[in-house]
Amino acid sequence: MQSDEIIFTIFVIFSGAAILSTLALYARQTLLVAYIGLGILLGPSALGVVKNHEFIQQVSDIGIMFLLFLLGLNLNPNKLIALIKDTTLITVVASIILAGLSYLIALLMGFNTTDSLIIAASMIFSSTIIGLKLLPTTVLHHRHIGEVIISVLLLQDLIAIVFMLLLHSQAEGQGESLYSLIKLIISLPILVIFSLLFSNYVLVFLFKKFDKILEYVFLVAIGWCLGLSEIAKYMGLSHEIGAFIAGVSIATGSISMFIAECLKPLRDFFLVIFFFAIGASFQLNILVDVLLPACVLAAFALVLKPIVYGTLLHKLGHEEDSHAKEIGFRIGQMSEFSILLGALALNVSVIGERAAYLIHVATIITFIISSYIVVFKFPSPMALSDRLRRD
Repeated sequence: MQSDEIIFTIFVIFSGAAILSTLALYARQTLLVAYIGLGILLGPSALGVVKNHEFIQQVSDIGIMFLLFLLGLNLNPNKLIALIKDTTLITVVASIILAGLSYLIALLMGFNTTDSLIIAASMIFSSTIIGLKLLPTTVLHHRHIGEVIISVLLLQDLIAIVFMLLLHSQAEGQGESLYSLIKLIISLPILVIFSLLFSNYVLVFLFKKFDKILEYVFLVAIGWCLGLSEIAKYMGLSHEIGAFIAGVSIATGSISMFIAECLKPLRDFFLVIFFFAIGASFQLNILVDVLLPACVLAAFALVLKPIVYGTLLHKLGHEEDSHAKEIGFRIGQMSEFSILLGALALNVSVIGERAAYLIHVATIITFIISSYIVVFKFPSPMALSDRLRRD
C-alpha cells in the first residue's frame, strides 16, 4: 500500500467520521453506529472509496490492544485472579446454555450439523470493544460491575482462542492440533510470570529513574504493550491477551495512572478505525440471502444473552437484580471474535459461505442495536442525554 493511499484512507475515515458524527448527534444517534455506517457506505461493497480493507483491519487491531492495555493498567493482579475465579462458573454455564439453544435454532433454520455448531459457537462471545467502550471510566475501574464485565469478557476471549485452535487443526492435522493446545496451556502462565518479573525488576527501575521525562515514560509504555502483544502472538495466544497482561503487570506502580491518561487519545484514534473496518467488511451483495436468518439470530442474541447472564449473576449472588440486568445488556451482543470464527471456519472449509455470512451480518446487527440499548438506557461516555452521560 503506497503512502499516498494510506494518507488518503486516514483522511477519508476521519473526515467522514467527523461529518457523519455531527449529523448523528443532531439526529440523537450513537457515534459507534455512525462509524460503522460510514464503513458500510465507503467500503468495497458500496461506494468503494476505501478498497484495502485488510490494511484498515490490521491498523484497527492496534486500538483493541491499547484498550486491553488500559484495562490492565487499572487491575491489580491479585484482584484479577479473584474476579476470574468468581465468574468462571457463570461464564461456562452461560456459554453452554447459549450455544445449546443457538444450535437448535440454526438447525431449525435449515443449516446442517457442522454449520449449526459453528453458529452456536459464535453466539458464546460478547464484544470486548462495545462492552468496554460504552462503560464510564468510573464504573469500569472503580465499581464491581466493571470488574465483572472485564473478567467475563477475558474468559470468553480465552474460550475463543481454544475454538480457533481447534479449527486450525482441520488444516494442520491431529498431531499439530494437540501440540497447539498444549502450547496454549503452557504459554499463558509463562507469559504472566515473565511479564511480572520483567516489570518488577526492569520497568519499575526505569520508571523511577526517568519519571520526570514524560515522553520517555510514554514511549516505554507503548513499547511494552506492543512488545508483549507480539510475544503473546508468537506463543500461540493473541495480541489482545498480551496487551492486557502487559497492563496488569505494571498496574501496581504509581505511574500507571499517568500512562492511562496519555494513551486514551491514541486508543480512541485506532478504535474509530476499528468500527469503520467492521462496516467496511460488510458485503451488501450477500445481504438478501442471509438477512432473514441473520435478523433471527441477532434477535435471539439481543434477547437471550441479557436474560441468561442477568439471571445467573443474580441467582448466584454476584449482583443485585438491577446491576445483573445492566451487565447482561452491556454484554448482550455478538463479538468481533464471532466474525473471526466464522471467517476462519470458512477458510478451512468447515462451513459454507451462507453460514459464515450469516454470522457476519448477525454480529453487525447486534453491534448496532446493542449500542443503542446501552446508550439510551444506561450511563455511558457516549450517552445522548445529559442525565446518562458519564466518563
